[in-house]
Amino acid sequence: MKIMVNGEGRDVSAETLAALLDELGYGDGRVATALNEDFVPAAARGATRLAPGDRVEVVAPRQGG
Repeated sequence: MKIMVNGEGRDVSAETLAALLDELGYGDGRVATALNEDFVPAAARGATRLAPGDRVEVVAPRQGG
């Protein structure tokens, strides 16, 4: 299905947000996620279904100052 990931169009096979993170290579990495501009906690990613046209944001924490 076609979705947007961090502003870039992607064709993915994942049906849940957790599966999408695996497909994109994030695995169990510590990232923040949002679906259609709504924050999705890590515990809810496995139950969060994706649909064509969804907009997903994945943000990794950065260190620095």
